[in-house]
Amino acid sequence: MSDDPVPPSSPTDATTAYRQARDELLALRGRQEEAVRTFTWPDVGNRFNWAVDWFDAVARGNDRDALIVVEEDGTSTEVSFDAMAARSDRVAAWLAGQGVRRGDPVIIMLGNQVELWDVMLAVIKLGAVIMPTTTAARSTDLEDRFRRGGAKHVVVNAADTDRFDDVAGDYTRMSIGEAEGWANLDAAYAVDVPPSPHPGTSPTDPLLLYFTSGTTSRPKLVEHTQVSYPVGHLSTMYWLGLQPGDVHLNISSPGWAKHAWSCFFAPWIAEATIMVYNYKRFDAGALLGQLRDRDVTSFCAPPTVWRMLIQADLSGGPGSLREVVGAGEPLNPEIIEQVDRAWGLTLRDGYGQTEMTAAVGNAPGSPVKPGSMGRPLPGYPVVIADPLTGERTDPWTVAEGTHEGEICLDLAGHPLPLMTGYQQDEERNAEAMEGGLYHTGDVASVDTDGYVTYIGRTDDVFKASDYKISPFELESVLIEHPAVREAAVVPAPDPVRLAVPKAYIDLADGFEPSEETARSILAYAREHLSPWQRVRRVEFAELPKTISGKIRRVELRGREEELAAGADRGEGREWRDDDFPDLRGS
Repeated sequence: MSDDPVPPSSPTDATTAYRQARDELLALRGRQEEAVRTFTWPDVGNRFNWAVDWFDAVARGNDRDALIVVEEDGTSTEVSFDAMAARSDRVAAWLAGQGVRRGDPVIIMLGNQVELWDVMLAVIKLGAVIMPTTTAARSTDLEDRFRRGGAKHVVVNAADTDRFDDVAGDYTRMSIGEAEGWANLDAAYAVDVPPSPHPGTSPTDPLLLYFTSGTTSRPKLVEHTQVSYPVGHLSTMYWLGLQPGDVHLNISSPGWAKHAWSCFFAPWIAEATIMVYNYKRFDAGALLGQLRDRDVTSFCAPPTVWRMLIQADLSGGPGSLREVVGAGEPLNPEIIEQVDRAWGLTLRDGYGQTEMTAAVGNAPGSPVKPGSMGRPLPGYPVVIADPLTGERTDPWTVAEGTHEGEICLDLAGHPLPLMTGYQQDEERNAEAMEGGLYHTGDVASVDTDGYVTYIGRTDDVFKASDYKISPFELESVLIEHPAVREAAVVPAPDPVRLAVPKAYIDLADGFEPSEETARSILAYAREHLSPWQRVRRVEFAELPKTISGKIRRVELRGREEELAAGADRGEGREWRDDDFPDLRGS
């Protein structure tokens, strides 16, 4: 296919098909089972570009706010849909002038600033490929993006250009603001240009290259197409419960998939306003104030943020909030209960990965089972696969009891939102797609009502005294103790039980890493967990994390194996239940 841009047609068949699918899901709000039964992904034909066929189609002449960026001091910038379309047209024309062409990977390393959305839309309009990159990326991370991702261009704030001083390569350097040797993107806004033409992209053309956070191994390189995220996030819109005219606030950092989920695609699919709140240091009270003052109707945040909000003060009420959602890690039932008690709103959980969109969730209007992630979402052929027998269970057809296994997608069901694969890693790709399934690597159980409950990563689940241990279950109990800010449970080798659950604890403010604190936590775990789940060892430590903030349990497991082999413990102090006579026993 030629790289020459194609003149726009108005309205396109793709736009019509996309809108019909979107409107169908909006009409099926509160009817998740019916939505799953009747919804099919729209056929957008052989030419599709989300920024032109959808965003521009709804943005031209639309004066409602598309984006609101609120700073820590309360000042804000509002950009209408129409202005956003025009701004991105200018940036697209300027990027083209710098040599950005269809199919070129472009590193975008920006914070939550208006230019981030301008550049993302502009890159899509050119048919180029977005390579989202966190501003926390180190030089080794950046080198990896050039080596494996084939980046040809970089857009970064002038203050961060020095990050690339040691990154060799022939790539176009573009900055927001003046920087020596870098083209200043600010010049893009000084020139009026006509609407961007359609770049002629097909549904199978690449759109996004994501590097995952690498909790158990080196980051994986995930490729998404012109439809897998732009069309696939219809499921995310449905799960979030977004409606036209909503104001949606999501707590997520640019560079990671969840930011694209809830700060780009899903809200604008619904024609909702994206609101972001910039802060250097998290302040729960200030965030709650912004939620109320800005009439936010939909709010999504990871469980860590929800715990901080609860510890702050929810007594001021939810303001205009209608939908509250947790994402990133499974929600603890206690958090759901406290939000409901304070605000009368049901905090809903959901599940997805960088490799896809929202696949399982508690959609608006559906009964919520605390602790469960919900049921499969429209368009998703979710199955629970037994790792030993390979038997597949459809969550909607469980007749009795519960079934446990790995969350998978049936590839015969043609899951449109699924990545094309892991790039330059055929071994891992073959493993992920083995047996006609996409293997998520996450273990869960499913009950007779179709509700899926997270157990843990296949790499994290372990056996102790021949019982299967889900770290998440134990951690959910531990974080209810007031001394525990975060916890990571891993197997500690034991000569009698093979392994015992050990908890690494990040203490909350005001608590000391003392014998008294250790005993209190071990006693709490003993009281609230089954005997075979008992946490038998505790160590206070700063938890190792990826640059996206996810705990790297693999490092803690490795440390336990080294300690068992006689390695020096260093400054760490481990407390065992055997250290406390009243806690001894089976």
